[in-house]
Amino acid sequence: METNIMVIDSTFWVAVSFFIFFGGLIYLKVPQKINEILNKLISDIKNEIAESEKLRTEAKTLLDNAQKKLDTAQSVKNEILEQAKKDSDRLIIELNDKFHKSSEIKKNSAENKITQMKEAAIKEIRNASIKIAMDSVKKIITTSVDKSKLDTLFQKNLDETKEELKKINS
Repeated sequence: METNIMVIDSTFWVAVSFFIFFGGLIYLKVPQKINEILNKLISDIKNEIAESEKLRTEAKTLLDNAQKKLDTAQSVKNEILEQAKKDSDRLIIELNDKFHKSSEIKKNSAENKITQMKEAAIKEIRNASIKIAMDSVKKIITTSVDKSKLDTLFQKNLDETKEELKKINS
């Protein structure tokens, strides 16, 4: 029986030391400290998860805003390009119209100058013809008629010619 007591004694002492160890742990509040540490770690992890969720939401908001700005910029770019195309088409049409109007004005001006030069040449030819005719008539009359008749006839023809020239120039 003695061996039995020793086994019981050693088991007993192991059990007693086990209870003393756990009693000491409880007395020193080790389980509460471990629980507090674990709760703090859990709380920190939850805070980090919440913070990362918040950052993810902010990032999504920023991404959405950037996408909206990009879409708006694309739309504005398309509007600017369309307006530039319309403006360039309008400018080409205006320049073409100005060119045709300018050409028409130059053409009309040239035609007017030609007409004026033609009229001046006709007038000059007419004047020269009248002078030549008068000189010829004067020579013919001078050679075929006597002096007194000639002076009368010359004066009469001169007056008639002056009247005709006045009518032509008017």
